[in-house]
Amino acid sequence: MTPFSRRAFTTAALASLLTACGGQGTRRTTPDSSTTAAQPQSSPRPVPAEGARPLARSVPVRLLVPAIGVDTPVIRLGLAPDGTVRVPPVTADDRAGWYRHSPTPGQRGPSVILGHVSVGAYGDGVFRHLTRLRRGDRIVARLENGKAAEFAVTAVRTVPRTRFPVDDVYGNVDRPELRLITCGGARTGDGYADNVIVFAALSGAESPTPGER
Repeated sequence: MTPFSRRAFTTAALASLLTACGGQGTRRTTPDSSTTAAQPQSSPRPVPAEGARPLARSVPVRLLVPAIGVDTPVIRLGLAPDGTVRVPPVTADDRAGWYRHSPTPGQRGPSVILGHVSVGAYGDGVFRHLTRLRRGDRIVARLENGKAAEFAVTAVRTVPRTRFPVDDVYGNVDRPELRLITCGGARTGDGYADNVIVFAALSGAESPTPGER
């Protein structure tokens, strides 16, 4: 990660990471308040001890998380004029967003993808069930070059937004890793009280079969 990217990460995280992820007008008070039945979980895969070989840089175009039913296009996110990280727009066709100052999925370092837990009057957000993920669950990032970077979840953490673990999320690591981030906890006047962070490590890569790109 370049020094510029590291500074941009830290500034954005400390300032207002995902403060708008709930939008306005939503009636949800927690990420799972409208869902009581647990969704089927895929069989966990072993978490790689050393990780897979890093991939060449290629921008993510789609994200799949089978255990929680996520299959979403991925847009690119930069920094707002005030230096905070942009978040995906609050729209009916909610999508995840890759922070373009982070490594691409599969490159060495932490690749960061953000998503909403709710999208105001439109209802649930694409990352509404992140807290249901478990160690070993599979995450696939399909890349612009046709490759698919596969990750295994290593940890899921819910942390107060005021104590966001900047170094754990954005700090340099010596293997390809992925972070999925959304809001969580109780709804407050300016968003949600917590952030939900999924940590994952690269477990492999493959080319998609015809028709899957």
